[in-house]
Amino acid sequence: MALSGKRILLIVSGGIAAYKAAILVRRLKDAGATVVPILTKGGAQFITPLTLAGLAEHPVYEDLFSLKDEAEMGHIRLAREADLILVAPASADLIGRMANGLADDLASTTLLAADGPVAIAPSMNPVMWANPATQANVHALMSRGVLVWGPADGDMACGEIGSGRLTEPEELVVMAEAFFAPKPLAGKRALVTSGPTHEPVDPVRVMANRSSGQQGQAIAAALATAGADVTLVTGPVSLPPPVGVRVERVQTADEMLAAVQSALPADIAVFAAAVADWRPKDAASEKLKKQAGQDELELRFVRNPDILASIAQGEPRPGLVIGFAAETENLVENAQAKRRSKQVDWILANDVSGGAVFGAPDNAITLVRGEGADGVEAWPELSKSQVAKRLVNRLVEALEGGAKLP
Repeated sequence: MALSGKRILLIVSGGIAAYKAAILVRRLKDAGATVVPILTKGGAQFITPLTLAGLAEHPVYEDLFSLKDEAEMGHIRLAREADLILVAPASADLIGRMANGLADDLASTTLLAADGPVAIAPSMNPVMWANPATQANVHALMSRGVLVWGPADGDMACGEIGSGRLTEPEELVVMAEAFFAPKPLAGKRALVTSGPTHEPVDPVRVMANRSSGQQGQAIAAALATAGADVTLVTGPVSLPPPVGVRVERVQTADEMLAAVQSALPADIAVFAAAVADWRPKDAASEKLKKQAGQDELELRFVRNPDILASIAQGEPRPGLVIGFAAETENLVENAQAKRRSKQVDWILANDVSGGAVFGAPDNAITLVRGEGADGVEAWPELSKSQVAKRLVNRLVEALEGGAKLP
């Protein structure tokens, strides 16, 4: 396990989400980590030191002026002995003090003395999170290398809905594991496209498809976890952006092509977006209204750019170009034909007959890497996250086997 033997210094600041620190401690320990808790005065209003100490099986530190601990310069020792300092929940107040170098309690003093990795999991009211002062503080910390894990969207204890919810403990453990996991794609640049495109018919209507963007986002996240520098170009989706991934949002196929070209050069390019093949030739400038007695409406369409072929056959060409083939019949034959005609390296083929796959949590992939049976690998039905991890594993195997990426 990636967290086995790792020492996590967990700083719990004030906020209703502090109660989730108990779950986080348990999950971190289950993953093999040693957890050393620091509890702020605000945090102690929501969870007791006894609870944290019992779950962590380690004393809880609270007092900057403890005669026992500070006789050994405890805040320095705590900071230096940790493999990772995780602030969860990170209140707006503590984030502000971190950004401005203030050190008036044990938590803030320890953070200022830290010379290793620090991650924060923000938790606060949505308006507080959106406040320019909070955003400026967060961006200042990010510019100094602090990792920001969250926040999530959802219902808040205050009754409001929005961004500011603490990332769930299980997800924080996954992020910590990813931080310590081996980085076989470190130094590689990756480009991923995802989601649908929306082609305007008039100001209120678009041509679209049912792509949710889940598979593309999972691939982007898996590449980032493996150490790649990832740019995700996504059409309109409702998913939160993956952690550690640069995101470019677009609407149309033309916009997606421009964003992809701007993201080059890349070592690896995965085209998971479901790009519309056609768009209305002339989008109406006003809403198209039905007329009395009108039973039909005619629209003329023109082809959209073929983004996959344009990049595979253009310059600078990514070292490895991977496309998707969503098919309703003759899965392997059509995927092979697409691989040849578009001059791509690999095709991930899936059967979408009946609308399956789009929006579903699972996917059944056939990886096509060459001609004949040896070039085809059928995968069992997996979660889209597992599909992404398997794809990254195949990429790493290809590199280790001598495949050359720039």
